Formats: sequence, C-alpha cells, structure tokens
Amino acid sequence: MRKLVSSGSPYEQRVGFSRAVRVGAVVSIAGTAPLGADGRTVGRGDAAAQARRCLEIITEALAGSGAALQHVVRTRILLTRIEDWPAVAEVHGEYFAQIRPACTVVQVLGLIDPDWLVEIEADAVLEEQVAESVARGDAR
Repeated sequence: MRKLVSSGSPYEQRVGFSRAVRVGAVVSIAGTAPLGADGRTVGRGDAAAQARRCLEIITEALAGSGAALQHVVRTRILLTRIEDWPAVAEVHGEYFAQIRPACTVVQVLGLIDPDWLVEIEADAVLEEQVAESVARGDAR
C-alpha cells in the first residue's frame, strides 16, 4: 500500500512529487522548504525561522501519513550558508532532542529559490507496524 501526502506546495504538482510517501511502515519526506500557507518564503534571511517552518511542515506531513516526530529515524539538513548550522541545529534540537535521529548537515550551492537558506528531509519508521509484521512472520 502506497500513501501519498501533499502539503499544498505549488512545486509538488509542477515537479511531480509528494511531500511524503508512506509504504508500509516507512515514511519518506521530501526536501522541505520554508514556505508559508500562501506559498511565499517564511523567514527571509533567518535560517532558524526557516528551519522551524520546515519542521512544522514535516510534522504535518508525518501526521498525514499516520506517523509523528518520534518515528523519525533520519534527517538531512541542506544549508546554502554553512555558517547557519548552529542556529539551524538549535531548532532541530528543539524538535528532536529526545528522539535523536541520525542527522546529516551539508552545504549546497543553492536551492530552487535564492531566498531559501535551508531545506530539510526526514525518514520515519513506524516501529509498532514493524513489530506487528514480525509477529505475523511477514518480515525477517
């Protein structure tokens, strides 16, 4: 079973992608940019504000797929200015201090919109579904 979750980003239809895709117990969330409900960039010039908005969208996408932050096992943070990593890491810590997923931070040359300083991706696994599958003998 494949479940597609949209955040309403104008890029989803245009590019042909989903904000999140859930297949079984695994949820993959695409690179998430700091877009407001109006489709405009949130927090211009403020990497921490942009990271917070990205994580808000990711939280909503997880909920739409039947998951939550505690199911996240990996995040990837893409920065256009590596010097923003401490501010972005602090915001990441607000969301994940107790969950502690694997996390990679990289600098990229640029993102689709030059006002975007950060994009964040996430992967989640719904442990209870995996446990149920193992109990049934479906997984190895």
